[in-house]
Amino acid sequence: MNNDILQKAKVWTQPPFDEATRKEVMEMISNDPEKLMDSFYKNLEFGTGGMRGIMGVGTNRINKYTLGRNTQGLANYINRVSDKKEKSVAINYDVRHNSKEFAKLVADVLTANGIRAYLFAEFRPTPELSFAVRYLGTDAGIVLTASHNPPEYNGYKVYWSDGAQIVPPQDQEIVDEINSVKFDEIKFTPNEELLTYVGKELDDAFLKESVTHGTFDAPDRSNIKILFTPLHGTSIKLMPEAMKRAGFTDFHIVEEQMNPDPEFSTVQSPNPEEPEAFTIALKKADEIGADLILATDPDSDRIAVAVREPDGKMRLLNGNQTMAVMDAFLIRKWKEQGKLKGNEFIGSTIVSTDMIKKIGAVDNVEVKVGLTGFKWIAKMIREAEGERKFIGGGEESFGFMVGDFVRDKDAITSGLLAAEIASEAKSNNSSFFEELLKLYVRHGFYKEALVSLVKKGIEGQEIIKKMMRDFRHNPPRTFDGSPVVRIEDYKTSVAKNIMEGTEEPIKVPSSNVLIFYTEDGSKIAMRPSGTEPKIKFYFSVNKPLDKIENFKNTEQELDAKIQRLKKDLSL
Repeated sequence: MNNDILQKAKVWTQPPFDEATRKEVMEMISNDPEKLMDSFYKNLEFGTGGMRGIMGVGTNRINKYTLGRNTQGLANYINRVSDKKEKSVAINYDVRHNSKEFAKLVADVLTANGIRAYLFAEFRPTPELSFAVRYLGTDAGIVLTASHNPPEYNGYKVYWSDGAQIVPPQDQEIVDEINSVKFDEIKFTPNEELLTYVGKELDDAFLKESVTHGTFDAPDRSNIKILFTPLHGTSIKLMPEAMKRAGFTDFHIVEEQMNPDPEFSTVQSPNPEEPEAFTIALKKADEIGADLILATDPDSDRIAVAVREPDGKMRLLNGNQTMAVMDAFLIRKWKEQGKLKGNEFIGSTIVSTDMIKKIGAVDNVEVKVGLTGFKWIAKMIREAEGERKFIGGGEESFGFMVGDFVRDKDAITSGLLAAEIASEAKSNNSSFFEELLKLYVRHGFYKEALVSLVKKGIEGQEIIKKMMRDFRHNPPRTFDGSPVVRIEDYKTSVAKNIMEGTEEPIKVPSSNVLIFYTEDGSKIAMRPSGTEPKIKFYFSVNKPLDKIENFKNTEQELDAKIQRLKKDLSL
């Protein structure tokens, strides 16, 4: 047993830790050194989507004390920097084990520090928390969620007064404040007079904005049959009502997955990126003849879409495909409404499809590209306020945001937009899928794929570090026989032109990401996940598509190319 870890754990066997915590840690020390090591070998840290971890005792776990310390640090920071007479924070939570209890605990620490807590009375989608921060005018927001992680996880995300997740340098300032907090300094005794429960008023305000931003002028919204699954998560509270208010009357719910369930018992993973999560919905869609399937992750910020192909089969679209159709539709609608003035922009990320740049270029709409995570798109919006207008934007991992009334990915409004696109297309003897094919003919057929390798624990963390180090020090010279012509290293903030032997700075914040570009237009990116014990590999290939009828053959060629790229990396 590592002595540093053992000494770290022994601290948790004494006050101020409660008796149950002390007892569990002593049991691990005596009988389970492996569990002890994993529970204490590091402190949970903020990643691209906040802090997530397995629930349990220890510094590497989500529990009363790690959440309490975070919140005490945040409270200290707010009390130091805010000049408001009454400081306040909005708090939301998902359907997971302990989320409601953790949310109340967080509220207690805040009120104990003289900060009003606006606590949602029931679980709600994460985008409503982002909206609530701006609507209520709070100093910050907190949501207790682990998104689509397995049931044993929970998490903690912090938003600032603009409704966006915190970004540098503020995130480090808050982390520094948290790290200065000792566990015996956490104030757990609440001031109930500073606790305000919120609910229906916020729901109505959010839904009004969501319908306004997510719908346009589809002539007959009753013309499509929609099947929806919340995958046991929070969107059941808002999506059906949003669809009703928008006028999508032929709306159906996957009954087996409509009730909140912290075990997510009908799926292997509550992640709409995983095809397995659609098993029940696909069967139901064929039974009722649905035109469109919408699925959300447990905290309802990610949206997945399945649509009918020309042969009648349902196809699961990836995040890049859905984003491309949505961006193109929004730009077209803004143009039809006379709203394109030359100062608009779309948001995207460095690992998302480059097809978005071509879509924006047609109508002279700038495409701003940032790091992975919606906090960077929200940062673009904040920095451009008063000068440039945000139309919408997304990332490959099934996130999309329509307008700027919410400053995080928003499955509710994006679900409405997907339905609006499908409805209008059907009225014009087209379909959501055919609109995608038209984009491929116009801009080139871009095909993407993602491979995630799970590497858990201390050993896994070291494996991921070594993999990234090896790719940096010994970068591949070719992929599928095509020479590497450009390497972008976001950790060193340097882009190298291999053919010309030149370098240029990368003007985004540093991040542990590598991207390789080949002579034939392929793009291969790799990065460790910020919220899960994974390393992710992103592949993008493209080829011209002369006409829609050749779609299948071209897709087969691109799929084969992606398989060869994976083989080059032994994936």
